[in-house]
Amino acid sequence: MKAVIYARVSSSEQAREGFSIPAQLKLLQGYAENKKLTVEREFIDIETAKKTGRTNFTEMIQYLKKNTSVKIILVEKTDRLYRNIKDWVTLDDLIEKDELDREVHLVKENLVMSKDSRSTDKLLHGLKVVIAKNFIDNLSEETRKGLLEKAEQGIYPSYAPIGFLNVCTNGRKYLEPDPEYISSVKEMFLLYSTGDYSLESLTRKMIDDGFRYPRSGNKMQKSMVFRMLRNPLYYGEFVWKGKLYKGTHKPIVSKELWQRVQDVLDGKVSRHMDSNTHDFPYTGLIKCGKCGCAFTAELKKGKYVYYHCSGSKGKCKEPYVREEKLEELLNEVICQLQIDEKVTDWIKAALHSSHQDKKAFQDEKINEFTARYKKLQNRLDGLYEDKLDNVISEETYMEKSKAWRSEQEQILKKIQIHQNADVNYFEFGKSIFELAEKATSRYSQQSPHEKAKILKIVSSNLIFSDGKLIPEWRKPFDLLASVSEWYQGDEKAMEENIPENKNWLQR
Repeated sequence: MKAVIYARVSSSEQAREGFSIPAQLKLLQGYAENKKLTVEREFIDIETAKKTGRTNFTEMIQYLKKNTSVKIILVEKTDRLYRNIKDWVTLDDLIEKDELDREVHLVKENLVMSKDSRSTDKLLHGLKVVIAKNFIDNLSEETRKGLLEKAEQGIYPSYAPIGFLNVCTNGRKYLEPDPEYISSVKEMFLLYSTGDYSLESLTRKMIDDGFRYPRSGNKMQKSMVFRMLRNPLYYGEFVWKGKLYKGTHKPIVSKELWQRVQDVLDGKVSRHMDSNTHDFPYTGLIKCGKCGCAFTAELKKGKYVYYHCSGSKGKCKEPYVREEKLEELLNEVICQLQIDEKVTDWIKAALHSSHQDKKAFQDEKINEFTARYKKLQNRLDGLYEDKLDNVISEETYMEKSKAWRSEQEQILKKIQIHQNADVNYFEFGKSIFELAEKATSRYSQQSPHEKAKILKIVSSNLIFSDGKLIPEWRKPFDLLASVSEWYQGDEKAMEENIPENKNWLQR
């Protein structure tokens, strides 16, 4: 007898956890082997079953229509197969109306459905489908109510846009600025508020500066830049279901800056250089030390490039600086990252040692969380049996099960955090030093645009004040700069000062 296997989970998060799909396949393959069935195909969906149109469910139906010799569908249980009436009817028609004596084996339910099944079995199966649909409908309704309640409390109830992170503390989810993107988002608003950029030129500049979509790493699109500039979430408010709410999250830009951007977008403020005819590589890289505004550039006498404070907050006293002089200062900045080869080897050895401790710690914590999760599951299973046997009341069951399931959810989140952690940070650490080495040795050979990219990688801001450039290094380049200053090629000094710099090793 020939069969197909169908397995499903509701979301990519469940699939990434790596438990459900493999467990389903193992169960169904073992069942097929015991029943001496030949499995012709396996169909796996990673999407909800509350709506019709699942990719591989549809493909399975088409496959069964074409391959009449395959008569058996193996699935774990009813709600893996469908949670909507239409898909149930579709499969029921395939079984009832053809003459091939097809069967659906619901392995965990110990039930085989065919056109010859007893009416009571068909009724029970139908009830399970209806109950599954009702569960999904009720879940959707409660989710919508919960999201609205969050919005009314000032908590943004959806996925964090670029520049923010969804975080969870003590079971409560909220937004906080993403340290990796906050400076880039601020810069984007500041640059556009000057009127020196069109959406197209701003998008191009952000791409050149390395701005990417956080999850995919793809290049930023103009439409996304537009949506970000229009989004009030960045100054502290948000729109949900057509209504504006005051958020409790920390804003990234001021409301005044956001409004200035809206005025530029709406044409209320004229753009100075909408076409961005001249290409100035260091715009958006430097901030004024006196007023905090972004530095911009302009062409004088058709050939001299001068950089200066944009003056977004009013007239600034910081003087103009020629591009040639600025490049000299930038070269001095990048040289601050130069470190001795012996120091590099020393730090690599320290990273290698700490990596082993890190991995052992992670494995231990995951094992602890897994054991606790299984213990709670055993308690829940026993609690359900006690409820069915009327050993405990419905109220006691609900109270206990709610608390234990909540704890299980927190445990799963902790496990996922550890599983997603980058345990290969030793290799990452080595690449940081290689990058620092290349940044200093190759910087002078690059074009101005490539130099700007390197500076953007190693620093979050460059502050220009009184003719000097002060870098705000990104981590861990701040440590590289500090150790370079400390060591200065003196190997003996390094060895003598190691006890005083143990904290540097750990960081």
